Amino acid sequence: MTDSLGVVEALRAAPEDLAAAHAATARVLGSASLPDPTRYDHVCVLGMGGSGVVGDVLAAVAAGSCPVPVLVSKQHAAPAFLGPRTLAVAVSYSGSTGETLAQAEAAVAAGAGLVTITAGGPLADLGAARGLHLPVAPGAPGPRFALGPMVVPAVALLFRLGWLPDGHAGLQAAEAQVRLRRDACVPEIAAPRNPARELARRIGVTWPLVYGAGPVGAAAALRWKQSVNENAKAPAFWNTYPELDHNEVCAWGQHGDVTRQVLSLVELVHDGSGPWIDARVAATRDLVEECVAQILTVTAAGDGPLAQLLDLAYLGDWVSTYLALDHDVDPGPIEAIAQLKRAVGG
Repeated sequence: MTDSLGVVEALRAAPEDLAAAHAATARVLGSASLPDPTRYDHVCVLGMGGSGVVGDVLAAVAAGSCPVPVLVSKQHAAPAFLGPRTLAVAVSYSGSTGETLAQAEAAVAAGAGLVTITAGGPLADLGAARGLHLPVAPGAPGPRFALGPMVVPAVALLFRLGWLPDGHAGLQAAEAQVRLRRDACVPEIAAPRNPARELARRIGVTWPLVYGAGPVGAAAALRWKQSVNENAKAPAFWNTYPELDHNEVCAWGQHGDVTRQVLSLVELVHDGSGPWIDARVAATRDLVEECVAQILTVTAAGDGPLAQLLDLAYLGDWVSTYLALDHDVDPGPIEAIAQLKRAVGG
């Protein structure tokens, strides 16, 4: 098994990295000049890929309590609504993602407030010069292995601005849960006692179709899809309840002889979806089960939406890494993305 970039060790260190990021961010925010929350009507998170998913996590966690909307933009051209009433949060682990830089510069030009979350690069310079820069510790094998350390500044910022009252407690609960999940998923523990290894074994060479409910489930399902794509170098797909029951559910039936050979449905379950959604999930399962190879149910643990979302995401990171290693794929390098960047220069 080849792990040229040390992905397993990066995953093993995730709980400590999350706690360290929380402490470091608290120190920065404690001495920084913070944005005035009365100046802004909304937050817009700018980012791409493994950094951009921070926006999806923040929007999901904020949906139930934040008094201002948290929007996410994953584009090169900045949305036209960016302006003086926007607090733009630009997230790029490297600090040099072309799309994120372009949007951040456009946000500044439009008069928006700017906060940058990055380990360095020109985006860090822009944040320090034109707004607030919240640093992320460098050294991860890639942005997808620094999700927790990038989520922490975003959540802590909204907590300090008074928009996310449970932010601090949520981060503490997430740190505790990720530690528990790590201790169950490390390579020293074999399947079936290791849930990540067992899920990877059962998925095998099928393609995961990941369903999650509501904002938390949607963000977690998206993250699973991204992790399988980048770590296992394999196809994966995702969708969310209740939206999928208004379109995708119609796709299951006439092509069942094909789909049941290639697709495994992975259901991500978390607290708080409610009986209405739970009933939809059960009814959809009855429609889908004969058209997929299997249905695997993954249940989140942890106290609160942030802990449960990061628990699901972290478990997906382990599963996708074991999918890679089990099939002699190096989980670290992402040559296809490197080729694209060389081709387009961004």
